[in-house]
Amino acid sequence: MTVGRVGSDVDRPMRAVGVPTLMSDVTEDTGSPSHIGRLLFGLGLALQASEDFRDMDDTVEYAESAGVPMPDVAAPFASGMMLVAGAGIALWRLPKLASGAAATFLAVVTLTMHDFWNADPDDRDGERLAFFGNLAMFGAALVFLREAFK
Repeated sequence: MTVGRVGSDVDRPMRAVGVPTLMSDVTEDTGSPSHIGRLLFGLGLALQASEDFRDMDDTVEYAESAGVPMPDVAAPFASGMMLVAGAGIALWRLPKLASGAAATFLAVVTLTMHDFWNADPDDRDGERLAFFGNLAMFGAALVFLREAFK
């Protein structure tokens, strides 16, 4: 096993060539981001979307209460977009499309559906929590989107 720099990035730490590390940004064998990170993120998005599909009536009602136009069309479309994006990220298939869809979904939904600053006092804490959770996922989606374009 040889030890040396992997890739052309001089800031990357030295490690044994061919030995992936848990903390490596990119796995050498496929050129995709951390297997564990993308699997967890993609699976989380897909499972969240499956929950929306499981109770679509509530999802549509929630979208309607937030003022989403055509909620009976928009809610299933958005959930489908999140399901496909999550699967694409987890499997790293069509990564530009998948991570772009996830980032777009999260940018729109975070600001429109979880605007805790406009929420009733009884709902404000829950919406704030959802906002910050989505904000973190949006950040992850942007990281994966950047990796997809490398």
